[in-house]
Formats: sequence, structure tokens, C-alpha cells
Amino acid sequence: MAYSELLRASVFLTAAGATVLAAIAVIGIQGDPTPLILAVAAVWWFGAAGIGLTLGREGRVSEGVRRTLADARTISPSSAGPALAQPGRVALGRLGPIFVAVALAGGLGVLFPEVAVVAAGYALLVALAWRNREAAVLAIEGRDGVRFLIQSGPSFGPVRLIRSPGFTTF
Repeated sequence: MAYSELLRASVFLTAAGATVLAAIAVIGIQGDPTPLILAVAAVWWFGAAGIGLTLGREGRVSEGVRRTLADARTISPSSAGPALAQPGRVALGRLGPIFVAVALAGGLGVLFPEVAVVAAGYALLVALAWRNREAAVLAIEGRDGVRFLIQSGPSFGPVRLIRSPGFTTF
């Protein structure tokens, strides 16, 4: 699986989780007669969006992916290289914790809307902070004429990449 595809899926899934959690929170808040939680939710969500936009600025994005891309192993076109991870296994292993976190926060949010409020803000923050990482990786791949692929390994822990030859246009 390409690293850029994993980044894109992570952002979309986290943004979708934020939307679901926000909907659960708003539905849960409607039954609460005090407007305090609604005010806290609005402040937290706008604050989280601001923090996420700040963390996702272009200059900060390159810092976030620099180490991962620099640690990528290079393979030559003639060598078989290390085993590549299967896309389904990578998606389930790397994106599964997002599903679990949204499901747990959503389940608790049905009973306690405050949990869904906090979790929705955090998911929004993460989605906005990671929104430009895919573009940064694709820009480096295009510049260098390579493709960053995910190497087979444990699902929990740092992502290990393989820098493989790609297509270049001259």
C-alpha cells in the first residue's frame, strides 16, 4: 500500500468520525436543558479547528513526515526487496484504532454527550492537522521520481517505508 493512500484514508476517516461524533453530541445535547455544554462544545470545536489548521500549515507538515520518509529503505529495480504489506491488512491495522476510538466515544456519547463533544473536537483537530501530509508526500514522490510503500511489519508502532523506483517525466 502506498504511504500517501494511507495518509489520505486516515484524514478522511478521522474527519468522518468527527462528523459522526458531532452529530451524536448535538442529538445528546438537545435533551439537556442547560446551554452550558452547547457553549463549551462550540468553543472547543472552534478552538480545535484553529489548532488543527495551525498544526497543518505547509511548513509544519514537512517536519512531520521528514523523519518517516528519511528512514525509508531504498530498493533497486532489480532486487526483490523486502516484503510489502498487503493493503487490506495495512488499512485494518493502521485505521482500525480510529474505528475503535470513534465507536467507543460514540457509544459513551449516547449516554454522556460531553464525551462525544470532546472526541469530536479532537478528531477535527487531527483531521485538519494531517490534511496536507498526503500532498507533501506526493510532492516528494513527484520530485524524486519514487514511490513510498509501506513495508510489512507490526500494526502498532512506527510505519516503516520502502522507497521504490517510480515513474518520472522528463
